[in-house]
Amino acid sequence: MYREMTTSELLEQLQAGAKLNLIDVREPEEWEEGHIAEARLIPLSEFQARAHEVHDVVGEVVFICRSGGRSGRVCEHLSLQGFDVVNVAGGMLAWTGDVETGK
Repeated sequence: MYREMTTSELLEQLQAGAKLNLIDVREPEEWEEGHIAEARLIPLSEFQARAHEVHDVVGEVVFICRSGGRSGRVCEHLSLQGFDVVNVAGGMLAWTGDVETGK
């Protein structure tokens, strides 16, 4: 089973300077419309081919998507393989912090 955090908890951790490995699994066009600056993009459509990149960044592995569904599926998959991962409940729809646009 994987853990979840709220967008408020994520914002608090980012503001506190926590070392997070924040991965956005939305598609590139969604990412370009607005994403969290500290996140990096590994689209769900490319995830199987790029799963090896998950641990390229140090910190707690946290996944986010539009509403929490796709990132939840990734978390379920990785937790079944023994990885400690966190899903952001509500995803970008619930995010109240700043966003960056473009690539």
